[in-house]
Amino acid sequence: MRQDGTRVKNLTPIMQALPYIMPRRFDAQNWASDYVDEEIMKQYIRQKRREGHSVTHMSVLAAAYYKAALEHPKVNYFVMNRKIYKRNHFCFSFVILKTRADGTPDETTLKIFLEPEDTVFTISRKIKEHIDRNLQAAHNNRTDRFANFAFRVPGLARLVFGLAYHLDLHGLLPRKIIDLSPFHTSLFITNLASINTSYIFHHCYEFGTTSVFICMGKPVLDPLAGPGSRKKLMPLGVVMDERVATGIEYSRFFAAFSRYLKNPEVLETPLDGREAAAPVRM
Repeated sequence: MRQDGTRVKNLTPIMQALPYIMPRRFDAQNWASDYVDEEIMKQYIRQKRREGHSVTHMSVLAAAYYKAALEHPKVNYFVMNRKIYKRNHFCFSFVILKTRADGTPDETTLKIFLEPEDTVFTISRKIKEHIDRNLQAAHNNRTDRFANFAFRVPGLARLVFGLAYHLDLHGLLPRKIIDLSPFHTSLFITNLASINTSYIFHHCYEFGTTSVFICMGKPVLDPLAGPGSRKKLMPLGVVMDERVATGIEYSRFFAAFSRYLKNPEVLETPLDGREAAAPVRM
């Protein structure tokens, strides 16, 4: 028994064999690029802000991904020690830039847990709350504090991370460590557009359980829009672990993901499709 997932047993022979054929995550990585219509995204974000909602590219992307994952749950599977597990929650990790007290730039990694009743608005709020808490120069989140502790004593980091790796391999890593680890996540997102950089294909970490990594790049002109057009697309670099789902399952997932990014209004109601709760009259 793992703290973060349940073993999947009703698999086809080929799916059971893949973790033995490709025992490491970097063996099984597939790369794909996709594009988000930047005009649709920007228009939606501006409209929501006029209505008093703070919505960002990342919150829309995370909401669209999660809604598609609820419909196609195999993208939330992960492989550990040649076994395939169904994750018992959904979360995503991302990196933010912050400034130390001495003015030097720094980075920290955040992880946010989502629930089926979330909407793009609640996800936006969760992201903002996490970022605001961690932008403080004097604040270190639990992940930072754990890393600082591990590197404080010479040789301790190798022991701590080596022990964590082997405990994780055998399903013995405590849930508290899993919860603070950004590498034990349903989805890892990096937003290189925020630093005006093109997208990359970022590897899925061997440590942890990340099965999909999405990189958002700076918007580029749409090559199919015709001469003189200023229409822009935001490129996405996607890296996925092919052992958790078949090609057709990934295809259906990304078709739904793309559909929701083109119609972000559908993300304003609970992502699992249930009816929004009626407001309580006072």
